[in-house]
Amino acid sequence: MVEQIDIADPRLDHIFHALADPTRRAMLQSLSERERTVGELAEPFAMSLAGASKHIKALEAAGLVRREVRGRQHLCRLEPARLATAHDWLSFYERFWTGRLNTLDALLRAEDAATAARQQGETP
Repeated sequence: MVEQIDIADPRLDHIFHALADPTRRAMLQSLSERERTVGELAEPFAMSLAGASKHIKALEAAGLVRREVRGRQHLCRLEPARLATAHDWLSFYERFWTGRLNTLDALLRAEDAATAARQQGETP
């Protein structure tokens, strides 16, 4: 039985919107190493703290990042569990294409075997 994915799940919209931007993907990758301040996340992109904060808000809306205020610092931490929602959706298509490619492989192998058998039959 194929698992049904709720394609109307609004979390998917937020997650894929957040992942659509290369700056946000780089921020997530950086956060996979350790928590970082907003300034640390902004630094590699030579962007303002306000610009970085907009990206972080998109990641927060998707549930991919949690921001914690400690004194004057805003520390961001990766929340990887939400990525499982996107992974589940993508896994359905991975299984779909794997099945299709396996079927194609079987057809091509059968065709190769039939061609080889015909050629052996034609040899004097």
